[in-house]
Amino acid sequence: MAAAFAASVLLLTSCATPGAGDVGGPAQNILVVTTPTEPDSLDPTNANNFAARLVFTSFCEKLYDVDDRLNIVPQLAAALPTFAADGKSLDIPVRPGVTFNDGTPLDAAAVKETLDRHRTLKTSARKNELSAIADVSVRDPLTVHIELKRPSAPLVAQLADRAGLIMSPTALQKLGDDFSTAPICVGPFTYSGRLSGSEIQFTKSDYYYDADKVKLRGIVYRFINNSGVATANLQAGSTQVAEHLDPSDALKLQAEPDAQNRVLRSDTVAYQSIHINVRPQVGTPLSKSVDLRRAFEMSIDRNALNKAVWNDQNVVDCQPLPVQSALHSDVNCTPYDPEGARRIIAASGLPTPIPVELMVLTGSAPQREAQVIQAMANDVGFDVSVKPLDQVSALKLARSGDFDVYLQGWSGRVDPDGNTNDLVTTGGSNNFNGLSSPELDSLVQQAGSTSVPDQRRALYAQIIRQVADTHALLYLYHNRWFVGANKNVQGIEYYPDGIPRFKTAYFTH
Repeated sequence: MAAAFAASVLLLTSCATPGAGDVGGPAQNILVVTTPTEPDSLDPTNANNFAARLVFTSFCEKLYDVDDRLNIVPQLAAALPTFAADGKSLDIPVRPGVTFNDGTPLDAAAVKETLDRHRTLKTSARKNELSAIADVSVRDPLTVHIELKRPSAPLVAQLADRAGLIMSPTALQKLGDDFSTAPICVGPFTYSGRLSGSEIQFTKSDYYYDADKVKLRGIVYRFINNSGVATANLQAGSTQVAEHLDPSDALKLQAEPDAQNRVLRSDTVAYQSIHINVRPQVGTPLSKSVDLRRAFEMSIDRNALNKAVWNDQNVVDCQPLPVQSALHSDVNCTPYDPEGARRIIAASGLPTPIPVELMVLTGSAPQREAQVIQAMANDVGFDVSVKPLDQVSALKLARSGDFDVYLQGWSGRVDPDGNTNDLVTTGGSNNFNGLSSPELDSLVQQAGSTSVPDQRRALYAQIIRQVADTHALLYLYHNRWFVGANKNVQGIEYYPDGIPRFKTAYFTH
């Protein structure tokens, strides 16, 4: 089966434009899904963009997952963890009878090997997520024991995300740092091949413990960064699912007279933000002046931005915690005040207009959004130039601190620690703007060390206020996301984490 599928992919790559062939569809029982960005890596330890989270659901399962109400549920674990009375250690039971997609049995030793790699690999993007762990050991073949440096309220939620993805120890020992070239995990599908910049292919696993629920023979993720093009492909029938459509395109699909497609909607935990680089060595006007950063924020009308770019579909807000979170609290947003912004710029004494370079991802919607922000900021005395880049290149510059301003979306996490910690603490891998405050670091650690809701809510309110005072990380809104699907594709699960799952998807005919 895998060989036949691989052969069809080779035929595509040699005889047609990559990504534009006839691989997939009901006749082959292979689902073709378009997504606007490409995974940066298929190595769970290093992966760090939303596209990777999307693709992992098809071939790499976690210790835990979330359900349609964002409750944490066991996946490769057999049950929720058992914590010690002091909250400083826990045991995780491993699901019995599970096999990786290379035939290697899943056991506690395999889980330990992956978690240790997440915690220690030099290039790991999981280090901060698992920083509360002091040691991982094997209590028995199906029980993992974890010792903590401190109680950690968000740990289980982290294990329901990329930090909980478990890799085959056989593949790790064989491939090492090259794991992403032939990744092997537990999952309904197994990796078949990748055409960089175009698509990734998977075939149904022969080893999956829940194989009876998997009806597809394979799945292809194809990368189309223009929502209008992705919509046209869906309407033409060359693809069957289009993930992350712009609201305008989703509304267009809903209005189709023949109703060949349908639209799935998710009010997600994701948010959009603007990172302003404040590292001293950057030397840009915004990096050196909190007042100018405040003026830049005052120039942005969040409601008008939402209306102009997103048809009023997103939830305007100025904090990272989603409105459905029990820990969400009201904060005073920096108001839209163009006249006030002009006064600040005039008082700065700098020649106007003040230059700003806005890095943004390629794609029609991000660039439209950048253009609206550009017009608003230019109206008060800035001179914004827009720099479109692919996501891999943008993330590389963001992590190295080689940028001025970065318009960036965050796909959101179930626990608020995942929406704050790594993004605002000193040295965090997603702390693009270079914030560094011992007081803020301490507050984030305190918030993650208590499980008392009122205490956590108060601490996160302090964290959000402190970040707001820097005007280095400007939150714009929480996302409503849309997936277009052919009406003959059923069984898609689409939860508020914004990640569609295709394990149970099938063609009706």
